[in-house]
Amino acid sequence: RVAEVIEALKRGQVDMTFTNASPARARDVRFTRPLVQLELGLLLPPQSPVNRFAQVDQAGLRVGVSQGSSSQAALGQQLKLAQLVPVASLEVAQQLLRSGQLDAFATNKGILFEMRDKLPGFTVSDDRWGLENLAIAVPQGRAAGQAFLAAFADQITRTGQLAEMAQRAGLRGLAKAD
Repeated sequence: RVAEVIEALKRGQVDMTFTNASPARARDVRFTRPLVQLELGLLLPPQSPVNRFAQVDQAGLRVGVSQGSSSQAALGQQLKLAQLVPVASLEVAQQLLRSGQLDAFATNKGILFEMRDKLPGFTVSDDRWGLENLAIAVPQGRAAGQAFLAAFADQITRTGQLAEMAQRAGLRGLAKAD
């Protein structure tokens, strides 16, 4: 889980990671500029009465999120009626969705599309409830590493290498320009 990786960064057990550059995480680690922007959405089961994020905050609706994720923090503040259900892993989320114990799962669309590929009939919402800014994170106090990674991030963005890598990898869920 990302929360565990961030803790390992803080303890100096991990040198770097690529993750959502949230304000909460920025208190603990240093980030490069965002390299990738992913839309945040919902994975919905077949025949779901919900097809847009604006419809999800209903009493009795169970929305899964990865435990300790930035989605859990953000939706914990946004949802007033729906029940937020933290899950230990994406595999557990898929089991809960299949069995009907979750009515939706919320995270970035890159992950949601991968999950949908394993869950026939499920859909990823067309709208978005936010954006995830992915960047490279290093522990606090590693100025040399931060400077090197900042230059690297600028170079691969400026030269178009990053866009080529995302296309080659088949990354889905990239934010569309407004």
